[in-house]
Amino acid sequence: VQVFPPVNFTLTVSALAQVLLHWKPNPNQEQNNYTIRYDVKILSPVPEEYDTKKTSSTRTAALHNGFSARVRTLLLHNDLQMRSDWVKERLLPPPGAPETSVTNLSCETHISISSTVSLHCTWLPGQGAPEDTEYFLFYRYEAYTEECQDYTKGKWNRNTECRFSVTHIDPEEVDKLIVIHINGSSKYAVIKPFQQLFNQNAIEKVNVPRNVSVFLEQNDLLATWEKPISPLSNRCFEYEFYLFNLKSGNKQILKLSSNDFRLRIDVTSRYAIQIRANHHICCTRGFWSDWTEIIYVGQNNLENPMSWILTVLCVSMCCMFLLVAIIC
Repeated sequence: VQVFPPVNFTLTVSALAQVLLHWKPNPNQEQNNYTIRYDVKILSPVPEEYDTKKTSSTRTAALHNGFSARVRTLLLHNDLQMRSDWVKERLLPPPGAPETSVTNLSCETHISISSTVSLHCTWLPGQGAPEDTEYFLFYRYEAYTEECQDYTKGKWNRNTECRFSVTHIDPEEVDKLIVIHINGSSKYAVIKPFQQLFNQNAIEKVNVPRNVSVFLEQNDLLATWEKPISPLSNRCFEYEFYLFNLKSGNKQILKLSSNDFRLRIDVTSRYAIQIRANHHICCTRGFWSDWTEIIYVGQNNLENPMSWILTVLCVSMCCMFLLVAIIC
């Protein structure tokens, strides 16, 4: 049996950083008692191979350097598998002068107490971009695309920062992709666009732990706190517990997976304590939260500067009175 390659293979940009691959079965292909599937291989920008029984497929990828793929027919019968030749297509990179696209793109999200998600991105102008270049940022999440309206300008009065105070990013989703697209304009050059994909959890700036409580119980330090504002459950978080002994100068950072803690300490010392959080297990790690405000616990009477000064003054006065009494 001869296996014929698919026909009418096309690549279409269907959204920002999204490509629709579509083909049709070869009309000459014999199908009696055979199962037809298709082997798809993405060649660039990120290699990937998979098979499907459908005649279309959608892939998300950064397209500023183009996209290429190939597809072939798989004919299956019992344990027998036969393959056709490959059919290849490509999307050319969008036009633009070299080194005019942005560099050093960095983005961060934050979940508010009202469960909305903000987005903040920064970048540097391309080294080859003319001084009059203006950049414009768009983000896409699932089917929603939005252009930035809140820019901050850098050197040469060019946009180098963007903020979305509210987005359509769903805080309850896990490891979904956020597409960032930045294009530009200039009177003196065609500015090459740039795209980058971000995992929504990987760029989340985690909120700080809440309601931290620290107290002493005999020779033990006890600490409890609540997880950060997040739709994720308690088990999804890890913590770093910073403990500073003000008497000895000793510092410790302890890694914890629960939101309570007990530690034997030196009760004659005073301690400074801070906690920060990140998520793991349930999703990709994000950016560590800020440290909580410093909490002090314990006594350090031996090193209380005011007490020490008063003690020295009292001893000095007593010695002076004794000396005067002896002389007189």
